[in-house]
Amino acid sequence: MQQRVLVAYATRAGSTEEVAQTLADVLRCHGMVVDVCRARDLKSLENYSAVVIAVALYMGRMHKDVRRFLSTHQAALTKVPVALYVLGPVQKEEKDWAGARQQLDKELRNFPWLAPVDQHIVGGKFDPASLGFPFNLIPAMRGMPVSDALDWNLLRERAIWLAERFLTTS
Repeated sequence: MQQRVLVAYATRAGSTEEVAQTLADVLRCHGMVVDVCRARDLKSLENYSAVVIAVALYMGRMHKDVRRFLSTHQAALTKVPVALYVLGPVQKEEKDWAGARQQLDKELRNFPWLAPVDQHIVGGKFDPASLGFPFNLIPAMRGMPVSDALDWNLLRERAIWLAERFLTTS
């Protein structure tokens, strides 16, 4: 029987959806049936044998839709393998990556029951043209340069590892 995997995500400007689609593509290449869906749109996890979550950190917190998803589906998420891929720093500065790791660790303390089989910060992208309210009102943010610190190679490597892990646990 084929593994049925959910890739849930929450996004503001679209980068996290790109990550979710990339993860899904890799998993499909390994023979899995994969659904990609916004976390806020999911009503049930009953048909899934594993869940992958793509989420960005905003001001030190995971997107509210993923926080709500984790709380709403706690019982189901404790019964299947869960992986977490986090978009974080938009610069390639080591201090930014360390800070993102600390922020994620602090955020995950709100979900002590969550034990991801894989968890990685994969970087992030920033384009001031895609800023929404209220961030588009902050002159300093509007003046920031476009940046892309998303490590697509790491993301694909981790997705391959994850696919192999899901296949051996089915």
